[in-house]
Amino acid sequence: MKVSLSRTEDNETLQDLGRASIQIVHDLKNQLNGLKLYATFLRRRIEKSERPEDEQETIAKLMAGLDRAASDLATIVEYGRQIELKKQPGFEVQKILRTVCSSFDGQGSQIVIDPSSDSVQGDFDPLKLTDAFKWISTAAIKNRHSEAEAKPVSIRVAAIDNNAAIVEWSGLKKIDHDPFHAFKGSEEIRLALAAKIIEAHGGSAKLADDRFVVQLPISA
Repeated sequence: MKVSLSRTEDNETLQDLGRASIQIVHDLKNQLNGLKLYATFLRRRIEKSERPEDEQETIAKLMAGLDRAASDLATIVEYGRQIELKKQPGFEVQKILRTVCSSFDGQGSQIVIDPSSDSVQGDFDPLKLTDAFKWISTAAIKNRHSEAEAKPVSIRVAAIDNNAAIVEWSGLKKIDHDPFHAFKGSEEIRLALAAKIIEAHGGSAKLADDRFVVQLPISA
């Protein structure tokens, strides 16, 4: 006899599974951090004993891999939690973007703000929105159309009306899926969290042809 669950029971089961998954991922992240401590110990021993260069490179790659995996798991845990915003009224979008662009200094002219951008303000959590824009910018740089010419990604801010504005990252190569909801690897896990942060602000994030487009509510 087939047992059927009511919609309420099904939702409760999914919520329990989600909570358990977040706890498991959190524990895995802690285990990776423990492995990193052991790897750090090994690296110091190798450096003191003047081991061959290839052994030092191997341990460095191991530590970098552990860092990436722990960071990805931390992002998944954060995605599974409710977004709590600390909004500041009348915060300027361009101020957030300038902070984002400055984080790429020293890596060449990879991303710039379009000088024709509008100046818009809204009630935003600047720290969370900065993280979201930084993850989108990183993805935009990796997916820019012409790596050979090393053209910088351009970010443009445009007011739609007195209530909304869009932020566009243009010059991207063709992407054949929605990167904000695909969860295909580290980069898109962060894009999913970026979209969740933006949606918590009452906005949206999407791919439109060769652009990442974020829409946000603004104040007149």
